[in-house]
Amino acid sequence: MRYLFSIVKADYLQRTRSYAFLLTLAITIYVAYLFVPAHTASYTTLSVSGYKAAFNAAWVGYVSAIMTTVMLSFYGFLLVNNSIKKDIETEVGLIIATSQMTNFQYLLSKHISNYLVLLSITACIFVTSIVMFFIRGEGHPFILGHFIWPFVIFALPALFLVAALAIVAEVFLGKKSILQFIIYFFLCGAVMAGISASNKDGKNAIFDPFGLSTMTNSVKNQINSTYKEDIKQVSFGFIFKKPEPFQTFEWQGLNWGNPFLFTRLLWICLGLGLVYFSSFFFHRFDFKQAAGKPRKKRLEKEHETPAPIKSAGINLSLLPPMVADYSILPFIKIELLLLIRKGNKWLWLINGALWLATCFVSLPLAHTYLLPVLWLLQVSRWSDIATREKTGRLHYFTYASYRPLFRMLPAQILAGIILAILLALPVVLRYTFLLDYHTVGHILNGAFLVVLAAIFLGMISGGKKLFEVLFFLLTYAVLNKLPATDYLGTMPHESHKNDILILLLLNAALALTSFWIRNYQLRHL
Repeated sequence: MRYLFSIVKADYLQRTRSYAFLLTLAITIYVAYLFVPAHTASYTTLSVSGYKAAFNAAWVGYVSAIMTTVMLSFYGFLLVNNSIKKDIETEVGLIIATSQMTNFQYLLSKHISNYLVLLSITACIFVTSIVMFFIRGEGHPFILGHFIWPFVIFALPALFLVAALAIVAEVFLGKKSILQFIIYFFLCGAVMAGISASNKDGKNAIFDPFGLSTMTNSVKNQINSTYKEDIKQVSFGFIFKKPEPFQTFEWQGLNWGNPFLFTRLLWICLGLGLVYFSSFFFHRFDFKQAAGKPRKKRLEKEHETPAPIKSAGINLSLLPPMVADYSILPFIKIELLLLIRKGNKWLWLINGALWLATCFVSLPLAHTYLLPVLWLLQVSRWSDIATREKTGRLHYFTYASYRPLFRMLPAQILAGIILAILLALPVVLRYTFLLDYHTVGHILNGAFLVVLAAIFLGMISGGKKLFEVLFFLLTYAVLNKLPATDYLGTMPHESHKNDILILLLLNAALALTSFWIRNYQLRHL
């Protein structure tokens, strides 16, 4: 175990010292500010028809803790599920494979590192929640325990499990990152659906890793008993609705019991058990052993029977003549093929099913929900579009090619945009037939925005995690109809033309900045 602390420390410092982490942290703090909206705001994070809670310490602390748990449980997975992959890319794993560290010790160190990264973000949100109490507190007494205990009881066990699931996904799914995302988000969605189905009375806390149903049931029961109501459901999340008359109630928090605390311990034990189970299947950076049987036999055959060495020299007259082509079109074709062929082929069945669905379902449904999800599934294709040369150590060749700034980078941008437009083509054509050119322009602007943001964020962070996390948050906000993030024009706006103009200016700024950064990289290779 003597290597454990060193690996945890090195891995944690490597992640937290990146631009991707700092920008993600800044955005998370801003989102934490939104967790406690004013009573006059156009949205709420916990909605009870006709009632709103007083901003006492219990309400601010518990709402902030549960919102943190739910949000970090979703996008925190994207932030930390590349710890083993980094050791593969940097070849540090080959050194670890020769050490005396066991598989479980190595995976446990990565698990702890993942957990510490998530805890660092949680600590910042914890401080933000206290600040928000003094902003919204309305003269209520400050009780520190109402902030500490919700984060300890709700956030810490749930994030411990999330950090463990990130390790399990890397061990069993390897480089199939998009498949990791799909399975994990499906699992989270199933858990959220199961919470409301199996924990209606708030007694089955073991099925509630987020603590979400436990709190909502407590709020519902208090309102029903105090005001003689018959409220059946309490909504949770960023909920936008028109202001309506309300009555203020004061909620005093939860009464912790030993059975409930025992369920939190079970989630921690489950996380450790998953990491230990994964250690039996960890490849330990021996990729020949991890390869399938057909590939192993092919590698062994090639190793045993080397190709015959020809003694004759190369006859240059038999080679086809070299034809110089300085056009950008071959680059666009190659970049587009790289995007299409990336990942497993069967994933295109999901993409194809969603694409066909956008042709036949109602147009608002296709535009508002299916198109953002379809683009989100391409996140791993776009996220490294401008960084894969450095990842594969090919930038020494590509940056030295003929006019890379005006041939390669535009080709990458155009290939990404072409893919986005092809995926949105049914929606675009349907709006075109309706002569709704403003919405068509909004969708095309959105395609430019996604690809240019992927290139810009990839260049400034040197990786793909920053774009993946931010694009997930953006899609989540669009699906929840947050007006400020409506880059696809899914919601009716009075300033529809102004939104298109803002997107055009933002796209132009991203494009110019990306070209400037690439020019700097070319000059300082």
